[in-house]
Order: sequence, then structure tokens, then C-alpha cells
Amino acid sequence: MHDHESLHELEASELARLLHSRKLSPVEVTEAMLRRIEALDPRLHAYARVTPELALEQARKAEERIGRRQILGPLHGVPIAVKDLCFTKEIETCAGMPLHRGFRPDRDATIVTRLREAGAVLLGKLQLTEGALVEHHPSIPPPVNPWHPDHWSGASSSGSGVATAAGLCFGSIGSDTGGSIRFPSAANGVTGIKPTWGRVSRHGCFELAASLDHFGPMCRSAADAGAMLAVLAGADADDPTALLDPVPDMLAGVDTTLRDVRIGIDERFAQEGVDATTSAVMREALSALRELGASMRNIEFPAVDAALADWAPICAIEAAVAHCRTYPSRRAEYGPALASFLDSASAFSALDYQRMLLRRREFAGRLAALFEHVDLLLLPAQPFASPTRAQLSQLVATEAGLLSLIRFTAPFDLSGHPTITLPAGFTAQRTPVAVQLVAPRLQEPMLVRTGRAFQRATDWHRRRPPI
Repeated sequence: MHDHESLHELEASELARLLHSRKLSPVEVTEAMLRRIEALDPRLHAYARVTPELALEQARKAEERIGRRQILGPLHGVPIAVKDLCFTKEIETCAGMPLHRGFRPDRDATIVTRLREAGAVLLGKLQLTEGALVEHHPSIPPPVNPWHPDHWSGASSSGSGVATAAGLCFGSIGSDTGGSIRFPSAANGVTGIKPTWGRVSRHGCFELAASLDHFGPMCRSAADAGAMLAVLAGADADDPTALLDPVPDMLAGVDTTLRDVRIGIDERFAQEGVDATTSAVMREALSALRELGASMRNIEFPAVDAALADWAPICAIEAAVAHCRTYPSRRAEYGPALASFLDSASAFSALDYQRMLLRRREFAGRLAALFEHVDLLLLPAQPFASPTRAQLSQLVATEAGLLSLIRFTAPFDLSGHPTITLPAGFTAQRTPVAVQLVAPRLQEPMLVRTGRAFQRATDWHRRRPPI
């Protein structure tokens, strides 16, 4: 039998093996997780709400089916949680916004349905920034970084990063519009995949910016993230923007060598405005990938400043459309950050917006052309290794500061390319630092394979916070 004391530290795939071989019971594991959430979440604030009755009912069903050898897949019986942007039938869904309190959708989001059909156990809904923008609503306590309470827990999928790192679920759903799977994955030391835009249905999820929003898994390993992505991905009749391409085996490919993988790096771009700790972690990651056999190619990253400057206006204009039912009519219920962001949308004309779209398309085309010569790009996940909450507030208070923060994330929301964020080191304060790999459209299996190989050769993803 497995030591129940350290159960919460397992990767989802390790737990699944124990559940499916009946060495552990889904009900016992779910009860243990609910006790752990009850003990720790009052100080971590990762959950917006916990769903104990539903979780135990789903765990009992999973136990029965596993007992009959009807195993539905790699998440069957595994307790997970979803960002509170995703509709959950008859369970309050608020998107980090007090004005949505009491909203109980009459259906599940497509991704929630897919998790349920895969036999996953839903522990609850995870907290996020207001409307999935940068800051939490003033009335909602932000999730606390389990490595160090003074450090940023990432935005906007802060609850997803904290819960996954702290052992309050075995995997979670995040969303990424400007970096919101990558920032909390980096901040909390977990592995996150921002898939190709459209790879995962957005049906039944609150929108921030329709053409920038990506939903994906945040887990303890690349293998777990690949397994979860395989469940989430695929065409959806309810979301005509979901891609029709078939979903490949996300865990295919050899993970012991990367001899056939060409990794592109633009030394100048990857070091510009980046702190010393992040640079050192990048060098170590590069060296680990080289030892696995990957070849490094020098590339020139496309000019990014114009596209980067366009991210906020494009996002604001799309967010203003998404919020038109409640904004400005219920402005008083909005926090100051989201309100001023929505106000900023009206400063732009249709001609301005069209110019932004043309620049965006040109940037995405130049980026896609890089993949004619390389299989992946290696970049920092963010320029600053594990900023404190105070440093972060100061940074996002200015436009230049925000642009510097999203320098390595927003370009891939604009272009729709898939990325994986991998824990790759620690700061002197023992807080996590990450790198990210970027792939051509629909090449998530290549990201998962490279992430698995990297995590075979390193153990950063196996470190757990001291809580």
C-alpha cells in the first residue's frame, strides 16, 4: 500500500496506476484530498468553492467502474479541479467577479463534460483574478504562493497553480490570454500547456478576449499534462472555432533521447530585459536539452514590439464585447483594474483595430516561418524569476512594466502557437523558476515528448513546497 501521508505529492499518472490496480480507492483518495483542502486552503485561498458531495459521488462511481475493470482512461478516479471560468452545472461559477455570485449555469462547459466523461473527480472551482485579467477583485483574497507567501502566485489562473503545487488537486484547468497558464505554472513550480488556439473548446467558459483565450492543463509533470490535454482537446459542435483536426496520442514518441529535435534560440531576445537568475536557469535548461541529444540552432525571433504593444488594446476591445451585458451598466460592482481596462477599449477606432489585426497576422506569419528550420523554440517563461507581490504590483502599474512582464508570453497568445512551461530551477529564496518551449501549430505531442525527456533528466518538477 502507498503511504497515505504523501499521497497528495503523487503525479496524476502515478496515482492512476495505484487506483486502476486497486491498491488505492478513489473514495479514500478523494476523502483525503477534501481533508487536506479543509486544513490548508483557509490560508492558501486556492479554491473559490469546494464541491465535496459531487466529488464523493463521482469517486464512488469511479470505484464501482474500476472494480468492474471498466477503466475509462488515465484520469479515471483522479481528483482534479477547474478554474472558475468554466461553467459547472448547478454549481456557482463566478469568474473571480462578485457580480456573478449566485450564477449557477444550467450546463457544464465542454471541457468539464470531457473531464467527467473521462472519469475524473471534480474537487471544486479554483480562484482567479477578476474576469481573468491581471488583478484579483479587491473583495477576494488572492491565492497564496505555497513556496513563499510574499511571492506572486501568478495570474490569472492563480488558484490552479497554487492548488496543483500545494497538493490540493492532482491537476487543474487554467486559461491563458496573455500568459495566465504560464505565469502561475512558473510561479508555483508546475507544468502547464497552453495548447494551439482552438485545440480545446471554449464553449461554456467566461470570455476575456475570444481570439486570445486558450484553455489547457496545469499538472505536476509533462506526462500528466499530455494525458489531460488528450481528454480536453478536439472538435466541438458547440464551439465552431474549435479545430476539427484529430487529436493525436499526446504521449507518443521516445522520451529518452531528443537526438532528432532541433531547438531554436535567439540569445539576444531570450536575454533582453531578463534577470540574472532567469538567465542562469535558461543556460542550465539548454545544457540539459543538449545532453539529451537536442541540437541548438541560432534563430532571429521576429520583431515583437509592435505586436506586443497591440496585445492590450486587442484584449481590451474583445473584453469590452465580452462584458457588454454588465459593463458599463454595473460598473460599480467591478474592481478598478478591470473597469479601467474596459474603459480603455473606447479610445480605439475601427481603423486602429484593423491595423492591429494586420500587424498581428504579419507577426504570426513570421513566427510560423521560423519553424521551417527548427522544431521548437526555447524561451524564458517570464523575464523576472519569481517576483514578490509588491514588485509585481509596482510592475503592472505602468504600461512599460506590463509589456516587459508579457514579453515572452503574449506573442504566442497573439499567434496561437502551443507552449509548455517546465519547472527548471530555483531562486536564492527557494522559489521556482521556469522555462518554456514553443512548437508549431498542433505540435503539442512534440512539446509533451520534450518535456517528458527534460523531466527524466531533471527533478525540478518533483520538488514540493514546504507546507
